[in-house]
Amino acid sequence: MLDLNLIRENPEKVRQALLKRVSEVDFTELLAWDRRRRDLISQSDELKARRNRVSSEIPRLKKEGRDVSALLLEMKGVSEKIKELDGERGGLDASIRSFMESLPNIPADDVPAGGEENNQVIRIFGKKRDFGFPPKDHMELAGLLGLVDYERGVKLGGTGFWMYRGQGAILEWALISYFVDQHRKGGYEFILPPHLLTYDSVYTAGQFPKFGEDVYAVGGSEHADKDLQELRGGSFLLPTAETALASLHRGEILAEEELPKRYFSYTPCYRKEAGSYRTNERGMIRGHQFNKVELFQYTLPERSEETLAEMLETAESLVKDLGLHYRVSKLSAADIAVAQSKTFDIEVWLPSLGDYKEDCSASLSADYQARRGNMRFKRADTGKNEFLHTLNASGLATSRLLPAICEQFQQPDGSVPVPGVLQRYTRFDTLTPAAG
Repeated sequence: MLDLNLIRENPEKVRQALLKRVSEVDFTELLAWDRRRRDLISQSDELKARRNRVSSEIPRLKKEGRDVSALLLEMKGVSEKIKELDGERGGLDASIRSFMESLPNIPADDVPAGGEENNQVIRIFGKKRDFGFPPKDHMELAGLLGLVDYERGVKLGGTGFWMYRGQGAILEWALISYFVDQHRKGGYEFILPPHLLTYDSVYTAGQFPKFGEDVYAVGGSEHADKDLQELRGGSFLLPTAETALASLHRGEILAEEELPKRYFSYTPCYRKEAGSYRTNERGMIRGHQFNKVELFQYTLPERSEETLAEMLETAESLVKDLGLHYRVSKLSAADIAVAQSKTFDIEVWLPSLGDYKEDCSASLSADYQARRGNMRFKRADTGKNEFLHTLNASGLATSRLLPAICEQFQQPDGSVPVPGVLQRYTRFDTLTPAAG
């Protein structure tokens, strides 16, 4: 959530920043509500002070034998007026909160405006392979090698699900195990969170109330059919471990010396992905359930930019270690998630698609999630409480890595060498049709 004070003090600056990612922003009504709300508070406070003074005088006046009936009648009217003012303020509070909840994060100054077409490629690792033979796509290779059973995955879970089996399941688990080991070495604390989350957890991460169409609600009707009150009492399958990790310190005040807090999790991710399937996203490119190791940090505001660079470097090193050809892109303002102010994507090359596909997003939320979750730290030198900065990065998602490994490393006979860093986990060095 954005800082209302920031909008109040410089609405045009905030509006221009948000126009980098949305088509229209108008703070006129919000600022009118805010002015009226502050006026109501002032009136109410004055009346409450008057009521307190008179209420403290009435016992003395009674003791002196004086008639207090007029004062009692006045105080009744004052109380009714206070109730009226507070009721109006409550309605304004709800309107202001709803408006503020609808606003995305402010893009960082160096984030380009516009949509996906304005994303900036900032570096490329490796080269596109010249095969010298007709290469197969990952679905054909997965079938040939017996790695993934798409038909039975659909039979068990429906469209958008698949099932790893045999050496495919081993390779998937090897990727996860390697990432877990690397992040433990990097000083991150391993967290295995609940897969069912409360409304407040999903809200803190930035997906509720406006952007929850991809989240599975457990029990009851679909998200679109639920009112806000019903959603607040519900449980939700986590769409990513970030949604859980972003709430670890919800409602807490950390000491400055505790920072940074460095966490990572392994979880499946559950997403509806409604209406998003396209021809070039078949197989494991997009689905309702996939595995991901997620990095998350809570840090000081002045350290967040360097922390983002460090987390991106950590994620990028994993893709390098696998030997994959990839690129890193800085996303434009309209292409980043609503809770983020800056995002870099690591995109692996998939020869069959002739395109790069995102496998990691490293993002800075600044204080957006912290404001939603009331997560602060106490400055050692001033004793003041300030909002934390939060960051997340995939470290990594696996559903596009296995296709990239198969497609980029395939041999003429359909076999696929296993990346060297994974062989201690797989205990085999090649995926072959015979082994499938």
